Order: sequence, then structure tokens, then C-alpha cells
Amino acid sequence: MSVYIENETNKDIPKRYEEIVNEIVDAAIDYVHCPYECEINVIFTDNEGIRIINKDFRDIDAPTDVLSFPMIEYEFSEDFSKLEDESVDCFNQDNGELLLGDIILNIDRIKSQSEEFNHSIYRELAFLTAHSMLHLFGHDHIDEAQRIIMEEKQEEILNMKGYTRDYEEK
Repeated sequence: MSVYIENETNKDIPKRYEEIVNEIVDAAIDYVHCPYECEINVIFTDNEGIRIINKDFRDIDAPTDVLSFPMIEYEFSEDFSKLEDESVDCFNQDNGELLLGDIILNIDRIKSQSEEFNHSIYRELAFLTAHSMLHLFGHDHIDEAQRIIMEEKQEEILNMKGYTRDYEEK
């Protein structure tokens, strides 16, 4: 597994943030039983940075908490059965890893939402990373049924790693 993390803010990103991202990425890959080694790009940005990306790619001129840019179009979420046959472009030609896509995390929103929802910054970061990973595996929350499934999966991934709502960093 390769997780490439970039900091596009003028703030230092704590080492613990990188550890949590790696931990949740790995847990999500295991959770969906992905049969491949994977490659993911993660970018930490702020309100202004994510607002620009949101405007450019979604035509929404407002900041958000996280954006996901999957590299794979799944017929069914978490269905890896046809990737090797139909999607050579889905694999890094140098190392053979499955190119899942990009996750853009807004550190300003991580902080404010952790306060709003009364849980730790670390739990919020883990939540947003799990949420994005599910998008990279083809999940969405366009309708109510999909939203419920996605939320259940997010909670299962977080609970596997101990990031419950009452989680506090020790």
C-alpha cells in the first residue's frame, strides 16, 4: 500500500494525522476485501484551498470538509472482479498497485466539525478518511438507502480501529 500525503496549507500537519490516515486507509482496504495493493493520494488543505477545488471540479463555490476523486468506475461498489481484464489504466505500471484516487481533507473543517459534533479531531479525521475511502471503492450517498449503507460501513471501519464518538487521544 502506498499513501502519498501532501500538505497544501501554511500550517504544520501533525505526524499523528498522517498515522491516522494510513491506519484508516489500510482498515478500509481490508474491510472491503480489496485483493490488490493500493495507491492513494491524500492532500491536506484549508477552507480556501478546498473551496477552489470544489468550484473547479463541482461548480460549487463553497468550502466542504472532504472531496474524493475515484480513479475507478465500478459497475457495483467494491466489485474488483473485472479490473484486471478491463482496466489496465487502473494500475500503476511501475509498482502494480491499484490506483484508487485522491482524497482532499480540509483541516479547518476537521477542527470545526470535531467541536460541533463534540468528539476529537482525530475521530473526525478518521471519519472523513473512512468516508472518502468508501467513495474510492464506488459507494455514494445520493439516495437514502445508499446513505444508510455507507454510514453503516463507515461506522464499522471506525469501530474496528477504536475511533468511536467518545474517542479521545491518549
